[in-house]
Amino acid sequence: MENIPEQKYKEIEDAIGSDESVVGIDAKKTHIIIIHMLRQLQEKLDRLEKRIDELEK
Repeated sequence: MENIPEQKYKEIEDAIGSDESVVGIDAKKTHIIIIHMLRQLQEKLDRLEKRIDELEK
């Protein structure tokens, strides 16, 4: 597993952290961020697959 640079770790921690949660993170916000990133990855994969298909023609 790749180590996360300290600054990036802190940015993520600040984005999802919650003092009001017993586990220390805002679960809803965390899931929204994850789903958003997965959608971005899917869109990128779709574009790459389309380019590959066009190149193979």
